[in-house]
Amino acid sequence: MNDKPVAVITGASRGIGRSIAIALAAEGYDIAAIARSVDSAGMENLGPEVEKKGGQFFPIGLDISCTACHKEVVMNILERYGRIDVLINNAGVSPLQRDDILIMTEESYDRVMNINLKGPVFFAQKIAKEMIWLKPQLNNYNPVIVFITSVSSMRSSTNRAEYCISKAGLSMASTVFADRLSKDGILVFEVRPGIIQTDMTAKIKDKYDKLISEGLVPQKRWGFPDDIGKAVASISRGDWNFSTGMVFEISGGLNISKL
Repeated sequence: MNDKPVAVITGASRGIGRSIAIALAAEGYDIAAIARSVDSAGMENLGPEVEKKGGQFFPIGLDISCTACHKEVVMNILERYGRIDVLINNAGVSPLQRDDILIMTEESYDRVMNINLKGPVFFAQKIAKEMIWLKPQLNNYNPVIVFITSVSSMRSSTNRAEYCISKAGLSMASTVFADRLSKDGILVFEVRPGIIQTDMTAKIKDKYDKLISEGLVPQKRWGFPDDIGKAVASISRGDWNFSTGMVFEISGGLNISKL
């Protein structure tokens, strides 16, 4: 049985997932890092960063949309560590092509929904059941599940509707899991990033540079993956233990309604 807490992070090889992995390693967690491929440069570079912070690094290859693959992955983590303390459901994709909702294809819709919504929901279901079983087995065991959604869960983009719909669904999934698991002593939170500088937004950087300079974001800057990592570290540390179901929007003030 591992004495250190263990964090499972999907979409860990780059961007937000990478920053969360490093932040949680600094908080004393061993890291089970999940990405579609363990052989990517991102995963190879992440290992030394986690270990530098004192965490053990366990790279796992998984396409989160493969729900039939979840059981084996979870069992491998439990076989290695004997526990899962934190799940960060971060994996997600944008549409391969930005098309108006009136042109959006079923193929694109299904791809985005399977990766961004169906996969994370059933992965959380599987791990939540294990957390319930582990609760009476471990001392000082305070399991947490975090869903990484997006400001797009509440804001329309007509040229990537499938992404917005998937994140809106994931937001409600976070609420439902928080409700159901509260009686089991498992805390569930939603972290809602704003416009974050990652590979996902690189193709539209010029567009958002202009919009941000014009005041779209009240704090007048891009968000960075480290902004999200710090928020997740705070949650995992136990700073919000009487706040299950809480939504943390990390968006530089996009949440401010104004005329």
